Amino acid sequence: MMRDAENDHGLPQFPGREPQEMLETTLASRPPGDLWVFGYGSLIWNPEVRHNEVRPARVWGWRRTLRMWSRINRGTDEQPGLVFALMAGGSCSGIALRVPQEHAERELHQLWKREMPRAVYDPRWLPTRTPQGVVQALAFTLAPSSPSYTGALDDAQLLSILRTCRGRYGTTYDYVARTARALRDIGIRDAEIERIMRLAEQHRLDCEA
Repeated sequence: MMRDAENDHGLPQFPGREPQEMLETTLASRPPGDLWVFGYGSLIWNPEVRHNEVRPARVWGWRRTLRMWSRINRGTDEQPGLVFALMAGGSCSGIALRVPQEHAERELHQLWKREMPRAVYDPRWLPTRTPQGVVQALAFTLAPSSPSYTGALDDAQLLSILRTCRGRYGTTYDYVARTARALRDIGIRDAEIERIMRLAEQHRLDCEA
């Protein structure tokens, strides 16, 4: 199955950030019961997690933003592409994946291999609102201090990346378009993603993909 995790930045592991130690810390702080995972990017349309329920979900205090370099899956070292990150500020609508308690530890280990091989993210248990109530869901967040954070990008830079950058799983445009479709399928229209899609269509990138 195709892997398209956000954590493919291609940079060395952060000093002092050992993935296994971070996993153990996350496991130790895991809320009792079933495991919940918040999906905001490729986890929506390619979860690769054994789950028994999917709920529409929203987190407050965090926003989805196309501000993370991708040097493997959606780009290269010479021409890095982009993937979504969850960063502080605003709110974000996505999904909550429910993993049965008996499978939680095994699935979390698998998820770690996908999202945390170089420990770029700050994993957090976030209060996540769903139609059935609030759950504590694991979310992979990105700090502005991360070398994988792009900083501000203007539309000209964004268009250049959308047009030219390609990695082992395709282009940033394809990644954004898949996420846009997946969100629309569950009734979510992310204003920034829709703006990017309109920008791409205006410059006919949809015809080039």
